[in-house]
Amino acid sequence: MKLKNFWILLLLISSLAALAQEANKKKVYLLNIKSEITPATRRQVSQAFEAADSLQADVFLIHMNTYGGTVVDADSIRTRILQSDIPVYVFIDNNAASAGALISIACDGIYMRPGGSIGAATVVNQTGEAMPDKYQSYMRSTMRATAEAHGKDTVVTASGDTLVSWFRDPKIAEAMVDERIYVEGVSDSGQVLTFTPAEAIANGFCEGTAETLKEVLHQVGIDDYEVTEYQPTWIEKIIGFLVHPMISGLLIMAIVGGIYFEMQSPGIGFPLGIAILAAVLYFMPLYLEGLAEHWEIAVFIVGLILIAVEIFVIPGFGIAGAAGITLVFLGLLLSLIDNVNFDFEGVELRGVGTAITTVVLGLFGGFMLALYLGKKMFTAEHGLFKNFALKTVQDVHEGFVSVETKLFDLKGKSGTAQTVLRPGGKIIVDGDIYDAVAVSGFIDKDEKIVVTKIEATQLYVELEEE
Repeated sequence: MKLKNFWILLLLISSLAALAQEANKKKVYLLNIKSEITPATRRQVSQAFEAADSLQADVFLIHMNTYGGTVVDADSIRTRILQSDIPVYVFIDNNAASAGALISIACDGIYMRPGGSIGAATVVNQTGEAMPDKYQSYMRSTMRATAEAHGKDTVVTASGDTLVSWFRDPKIAEAMVDERIYVEGVSDSGQVLTFTPAEAIANGFCEGTAETLKEVLHQVGIDDYEVTEYQPTWIEKIIGFLVHPMISGLLIMAIVGGIYFEMQSPGIGFPLGIAILAAVLYFMPLYLEGLAEHWEIAVFIVGLILIAVEIFVIPGFGIAGAAGITLVFLGLLLSLIDNVNFDFEGVELRGVGTAITTVVLGLFGGFMLALYLGKKMFTAEHGLFKNFALKTVQDVHEGFVSVETKLFDLKGKSGTAQTVLRPGGKIIVDGDIYDAVAVSGFIDKDEKIVVTKIEATQLYVELEEE
């Protein structure tokens, strides 16, 4: 009996020890940034920090390898890092260039793989050309402010001089943006500053080198830990899929095809629903990615309204139709271009070319596909929607005519001009109103007329002789 109690007590002690050991494990939240910095990256960083806060993580670790990206998104990310209550460390696994350098400098600790680099934060377009100085000025101040956020040490010497030692020198951070910034012994070559791991350590921009995440955590002072890695949500994966140029082109084809088929059928039905769904799937991810703005979506909608007015209200094809087609094209095009309102200074030609190609091929392909499928589905003998098409032929040899027969009964009858006929207008015969054309000259309102002939559903009249 005593032996049994002993084993129970031993098991209880072991369980408590295991629980205590589990409780002492540090919670590490891991986020990978291994691609271009985009609006998607900003959203994922925000989601990762929310998850880390919910988990009550002890450490937030970023595994980075990037050549940069958009400054606006990088600025939002660095702000979120600076505001974090959880210590944030970054492991630069090769590259932290441009926007990646800004994000790294915001972290509490920087660790680099041997052979890696950090810096080269000049703002450039996608062709590699430096942007105008107003962009560089903003980046310089952002880099400087980020370095300053980590604090400084102030020392008063025996002679009364005050010496300031920054944890990360703001001047060096600026030199990563602008080759004109001179830092003696560090940046005096007239080139934008980029550090190797050894140089970064010597100048306070790196705490140490490491080969693995485990080594990084060991240097931070964490050996017993549990890692939770951020995984993109299914929504993020769908957005990434929908913004691909090929998918955008297919969605444009669906928009065009849906509108075309809706015009071929009476009422409002399934094709219009397809067009609306395709438009939502086209603009929604672009809006979330920061490409499509409110006014660009509004331009597209106004274009559709003008096209509808041209088709259903105004006869023929004129200004409204041309303007509608133009606005639809511009709405689809501008939503693919990374412009800011009407400022296209930072938009590269390659991006514009890709956007134009996507929209043109989508519109043309959608129109041609709609014509082809319309013929196959509605007119073919075995078409999917053959029962929705009217295929009965009313042959003239069977007595069918395209004119109302009662019009022929009006020949020789008298009436009154309801309006002035110049030469066209309206007449009243036997209490009914008809369109008519004066055979010769003008006929004033209320003049007595007589129907002289009927041709192609058109009544021809002359003044009735007294």
